[in-house]
Amino acid sequence: MSLKEVALQSEQTKVNAEDYLNYVKEKNSNLVKDPLDQDHDFLTADHKMVRIKEIIKQISSTNVPVLLTGESGTGKEVVANYIHKVSNRVNAPFVAVNCAAIPSSLLEGELFGYEKGAFTGAYQRHIGKFEQASGGVLLLDEVTEMDPSLQAKLLRVLQEQQIERLGSNTPIKIDTRIIATTNKNIKAIVNDGAFRQDLYYRLYVINLEIPPLRERVKDIDMLSKYFLEKFSRQFHKEDMKFAESALERMRKYLWPGNVRELQNVIQRAILMAKDNIITVDDIPINMADPSNKDWVKYLPVGKKLWDVEVQFIIETLKRHDGNRTHAAKTLGISLRTLRNKIAEFTAMGHEVPSPLNSKTA
Repeated sequence: MSLKEVALQSEQTKVNAEDYLNYVKEKNSNLVKDPLDQDHDFLTADHKMVRIKEIIKQISSTNVPVLLTGESGTGKEVVANYIHKVSNRVNAPFVAVNCAAIPSSLLEGELFGYEKGAFTGAYQRHIGKFEQASGGVLLLDEVTEMDPSLQAKLLRVLQEQQIERLGSNTPIKIDTRIIATTNKNIKAIVNDGAFRQDLYYRLYVINLEIPPLRERVKDIDMLSKYFLEKFSRQFHKEDMKFAESALERMRKYLWPGNVRELQNVIQRAILMAKDNIITVDDIPINMADPSNKDWVKYLPVGKKLWDVEVQFIIETLKRHDGNRTHAAKTLGISLRTLRNKIAEFTAMGHEVPSPLNSKTA
């Protein structure tokens, strides 16, 4: 079975996490040889993420900037690496800069470089990240944290494809693809004037919104088993397995820290498990924690209860890819009640998601 077929199965919600992981494990050496087939670096069983992978392959041979948005911990850097690995720049450098971690007074020198004597302490020439990444990809992580004056210089670089080191007036041509990420509402930041609108439109050529883990239920199982295999081997605790109750607990949790939190939880569970079965007691998550109920904060004041019910049921159906049986179980209502509700919503003109697999309607 090719990875294209696996991806298609995933989109149709038929993929089996264990079978897929076994396939990836068996074919790992071959995958590495083919930069257009490195799906093992971007594991997913969610149709929205599969669609993102398809878009990435469509733009693999272009130089257009990509803006990755989404909550912290959703895997934006993993996606950025994947963009590089399936592109025609795979053999050139991938350089990452965290714009939030470097003081604004130092970030300009890090990005553009500087000549010897450009400022006090510049004892020798420094090649900046743009030059280091020339021919390849530069990841600007948390780009919205960049100082406005530096945003103007970044815009110029995107327009002219050249830089000047600090302390020099000589332009240097570069060939660097830009990938930018943010975990904030960038449109709101633009509207507030904290981020340049013209730079936003330059970066927004391709925008990929990475959905939070709570909206990728199938990925919870797949990634849990992937992390279990990875870290049990690393910690020399072979043949570890999840009790079904432990998996069910993780499916119901909202994962405010997303994939990063899931990874940390699995690591701790492996270390704390008394035998090779990870039970509910080994999963260090608190279902009663307020962070698992953040959605309450976003309920719109003044909206009618009926409107909230419509939105809640439709969002639950989306989470289950339109599967009526699974959605009814999550909502705690009968399948007949759910179907009656759907009929009402449709009659009122609401768009209700259809099942990806018609047999599960």
